[in-house]
Amino acid sequence: MIHRIHSSLKSFKTLEFHSGLNVLIAEKEAGASDRQTRNRAGKTSMVEVVHFLMGAEVRKDSLFRTKILKGESFGMVFELGGEFVEVERSAGAPSRIYLSGAGAATRNGTVTQHEWLQLLGEQMFGLGTVGDYDGRKPTFRSLFAYFVRRQNAGAFTAPEKQATMQQAGDYQVALMFLLGLDWKIASAWQKVRDREKTMKELRKAAREGAFGSVIGTAAELRTQLTVAESQLAKLKERVASFRVLAQYRELESEADELTRKQQALANEDTIDRAVIRDIGTALEAESPPELCDLEQAYKEAGIVLPGVSLRRYDEVRSFHQSVIRNRRDYLSGELERAQERVKSRAREREALDRRRAEIMEILQSHGALDQLTKLQGELARLEAQVEALRQRYESAEQIEGTKNRLKIDRNQLELRLRQDFSEQHHRLDEAILAFEEVSHRLYESAGSMMIEPTYNGPAFQFPMQGSRSKGIKNMQIFCFDMMLMRLCARRRIGPGFLIHDSHLFDGVDGRQVISALKIGAETAEELGFQYIVTMNEDDAFKETIRGFDLRRHLLPVTLTDADEDGGLFGIRFEELLPIAA
Repeated sequence: MIHRIHSSLKSFKTLEFHSGLNVLIAEKEAGASDRQTRNRAGKTSMVEVVHFLMGAEVRKDSLFRTKILKGESFGMVFELGGEFVEVERSAGAPSRIYLSGAGAATRNGTVTQHEWLQLLGEQMFGLGTVGDYDGRKPTFRSLFAYFVRRQNAGAFTAPEKQATMQQAGDYQVALMFLLGLDWKIASAWQKVRDREKTMKELRKAAREGAFGSVIGTAAELRTQLTVAESQLAKLKERVASFRVLAQYRELESEADELTRKQQALANEDTIDRAVIRDIGTALEAESPPELCDLEQAYKEAGIVLPGVSLRRYDEVRSFHQSVIRNRRDYLSGELERAQERVKSRAREREALDRRRAEIMEILQSHGALDQLTKLQGELARLEAQVEALRQRYESAEQIEGTKNRLKIDRNQLELRLRQDFSEQHHRLDEAILAFEEVSHRLYESAGSMMIEPTYNGPAFQFPMQGSRSKGIKNMQIFCFDMMLMRLCARRRIGPGFLIHDSHLFDGVDGRQVISALKIGAETAEELGFQYIVTMNEDDAFKETIRGFDLRRHLLPVTLTDADEDGGLFGIRFEELLPIAA
């Protein structure tokens, strides 16, 4: 129970609370303009002060980072572990928290923010028994936020969530704990989600190419690894049988020179064969003219040249035969010499072929040292490639195997959850009935709460007629919170107070607003907890209900935005800048 909220800020309006229902009203002054809507009166700020004193983080955009609050402190007197405790925290030094008036439950003096949260968790929710569990576990802040919902965090969007960005694992663990169920099942579910997220990111990176050369698919990598291992085995065998020849390069050069000589001999053979062919043709053409042709030539010469003295025909014929014979002798000699050159080169080529064959045989069975070095380098490169492929294949196998393992884990967790629901059915029944009782008192057609064991953990649903409207959704949150207060009261855990600011009643019909306040007052009195509500005056008194006088529960302090000093802090914050971080 909260007894008092105060501040060193002189203009701050100290709030004194009593047991049961406490209503902080923001009223609209008669002279207030239409622009003065009471939205800045400080109703939500009161909720932020409570969170500030209960160890909330002070972010850069926090109200407590403003310059005017830098040197100010805030305090609260409340009951913790059955004892009165006063906590003070400075906006200028939020990491240090001062406690006083404490008994056995805590100690006097300054504690760190971490120590304060640990103490609150132990005293309010018994979190000291949670221990060093390896995984997501309930924390004081994750549980406390259900009892003091923050509009700034989006706490009025769904009953099961105390923040818009709250992950499934967080609210499942928290609510399983508050309902008295096995919260470790929900924690194990979050581990599965985290592993699935990692696998999903790896597969996405592989598809997009960021890790395409690192992972790949198991089927593809298996083929690549098999081929690479075969190539590696062959290369290892080749290196193992490799024989180094010191004169390798000299023999290689000699073989090249022999090849060039053979080519030159072949070229010369080509020339000589052409000569032989031409001489053969010439020999066939070299023959003396026929005797009748020669006689006819002489007769014609005597007629044409009557005064010229001609040699005797016998002499001319003899001379001509001599020329032909000499020509034949010359061509025959040239032919024999060309043929001899071809034969000689053939013998030389045979010798060259034998030598080149010997060299090539040596070169094929041996190698140079630099060749061995290159082979060894290639062997090292291929070994590294095979090892990389093997690691990628194992990674791909692990990813694909993990995917299947995660499916199995989900099925096993669903079975565990169903078993837990079956074994703890009395706790589920209690929660369901508590929700429905409050809902039935608010609406003729009562809403209900369903907690279903699903493939993704416990799912919370709240079917109710007209549940799409903002007002109905907010009343679902009201029913849910009252259900939590009843369960926590029976288990003797929780802060002992529930705070709702005016945002809970946005869009709610006036009859349901006054009914909710009455239910809250009666439930708080029955169970012995404190219910604090901030409201706009006209919303609070739109409707009345028999047997319930709301004015009996109003706090003596009222807030207004009509004047500069009418709000909770007694100042305006529009022009104030955050403290430099």
